[in-house]
Amino acid sequence: METAHVLKNTQIMDTLDGILPSVRQLTPVDKLKLIRILAEDLDKNKYMFPFEPDKIYDLPTPYNTFGAAEILIEKLKQPDTEV
Repeated sequence: METAHVLKNTQIMDTLDGILPSVRQLTPVDKLKLIRILAEDLDKNKYMFPFEPDKIYDLPTPYNTFGAAEILIEKLKQPDTEV
């Protein structure tokens, strides 16, 4: 079973390696259209779950970040400068 999984992933990578040069030549508008089409396809796939089982995901929150609000306010008070 694991060999079949590895073989399938190798075939997918071969396919991706084949189409990526063409995708990279698309205009920015066409790239966005492609992203939208692929995202819609994923959204329609009821069996696709974006998270891996038993994996811990870090979710940054403002809780327990003491002093962050003060730093943010100071940064917002500073005039915009070009880098």
